[in-house]
Amino acid sequence: MALTSRARRSLLALAGAALLGSGAHAQDRYIVMASTTSTEQSGLFSHLLPAFKQARGIDVRVVALGTGQALDMARRGDADVVFVHDQAAEEKFVAEGHGLKRWPVMYNDFVLIGPKQDPAGVRGRDIVAALQKLAAGTAPFVSRGDKSGTHAAELRYWKLAGIETPAGRVAGYKECGCGMGPALNIAASSGAYVLADRGTWLSFKNRADLAVLVEGDKRLFNQYGLIVVNPEKHPHVKRELAQAFVDWIVSPQGQATIASYRIGGEQLFFPNAQAQ
Repeated sequence: MALTSRARRSLLALAGAALLGSGAHAQDRYIVMASTTSTEQSGLFSHLLPAFKQARGIDVRVVALGTGQALDMARRGDADVVFVHDQAAEEKFVAEGHGLKRWPVMYNDFVLIGPKQDPAGVRGRDIVAALQKLAAGTAPFVSRGDKSGTHAAELRYWKLAGIETPAGRVAGYKECGCGMGPALNIAASSGAYVLADRGTWLSFKNRADLAVLVEGDKRLFNQYGLIVVNPEKHPHVKRELAQAFVDWIVSPQGQATIASYRIGGEQLFFPNAQAQ
């Protein structure tokens, strides 16, 4: 039986509504991740996130900040998941009810970078001894000064070196309030020392006369964690999609994808979710 004009219009309207609905649903299949500048500037996410999208069909929109700022963003409910590297701050975030669970996922290490000629004489395997030598002299030192995980680690090392607040006490100490890449750029242009995560250093192109001077100290271990933001604090948080991201990252496939990211044949991050 032939459809009337009115019936055809009704069917077209229903079909259009269905298409709009499916399009809106597809557009909703994304999460916002607050993460660190080190993971973003190392190039890891351009390697990792397309693999996740292919596996689960979910987009991840990254906002790269220092760890402290990333956690603050999540506290405001402006992110669905955080991917950061300051274990004490992460555990506090969860304990305060802002996150559901902290999942350790990978690690690398911090390194002390400086001029190849090493005018301050810090080269070696002891980060505390190196900072004590810098404190005793006038060689320039660039601190991120941005409440990032790297900045927090740097301040811990200064404290171990007997210096509670290096700003104002260490002659060459300058805070840039910037990410890892810009801090390395400043160090390269001024012949300064700087603490960096190895991943960003390996991906950094503008090295000038800089080199790794201190590495191998077990205190330089750098663990990364993932936390889904608590939807009880912020009901709009996409818990299921965020958890799907966490589940994939800690799965054998996600861990293998992290391990496969290399620059010049050198691995930048080492998965350890299965070892926890």
